[in-house]
Amino acid sequence: MIMNHMELVRGVTEVNMNKIPEEIWDFIPYGFNNNIRWNFGHIAYVQEKIVFALLGESMGIPKEYEQFFSPGTKPAEWDKTPPSFEEISQVLSEQKGRIKEFLQGRLEEKLPTPYTNKGGITFNTVGEMFLFSFYHEASHIETIKRLQRAISSK
Repeated sequence: MIMNHMELVRGVTEVNMNKIPEEIWDFIPYGFNNNIRWNFGHIAYVQEKIVFALLGESMGIPKEYEQFFSPGTKPAEWDKTPPSFEEISQVLSEQKGRIKEFLQGRLEEKLPTPYTNKGGITFNTVGEMFLFSFYHEASHIETIKRLQRAISSK
């Protein structure tokens, strides 16, 4: 059931990604720190970190995602060309299968070290972190929708 929910959440992300023209991905409207490209890349980066890195595994996304999309980064600070729509789309799509395979039977497993996020929430198990990642992804989809509305209203 949890993996089905991941598929549902990621499906919403992918549908939204495919509805937004790439030519508006890099606009940063007044009042925002990041753009649409950053939010989609950030979803991929954080999901990878939550599922793989916090368990001591290597992340299966390009190393450059950390410098572009980790928390606290901003497109205004990018000094290289960010990943394309196609690359981010492929990463998000392929991530689902790797997560399903990797987390099979591991949701109750204790994290090597409890993890406390920026909001002060502490997670002790893989499943707790993974379930929270759905909230994280959905909140960035909402930000993407707000960005799109702000760009379209100009």
